[in-house]
Amino acid sequence: MFLHFFMTAPQILTWILGPALGILILLFIFRIILTWYPQVEQNRLPFALVTWPTEPFLAPTRRLIPPLGGVDITPILWVALLSLCRELLLGQQGILRMLM
Repeated sequence: MFLHFFMTAPQILTWILGPALGILILLFIFRIILTWYPQVEQNRLPFALVTWPTEPFLAPTRRLIPPLGGVDITPILWVALLSLCRELLLGQQGILRMLM
């Protein structure tokens, strides 16, 4: 029996993007929860594990969209954007699913 060892480009992208987008969405959700607790020092462990990977996305977005009424909505925007990208690429009718 011949085993197919090679993956196609859409399969590789699905294999990489699925977990990567899922982890990023989860980190941004944790970041939203951290905004509810302003007394938490986000530069100390374990909170830095959430802050460090998300801040490069949030800092430029905050320059475009400042906090509204003292509420930082940029993590919510990133969750929505990443969820949309994940659905468009990997969902039931996603681009990468259609290519496989």
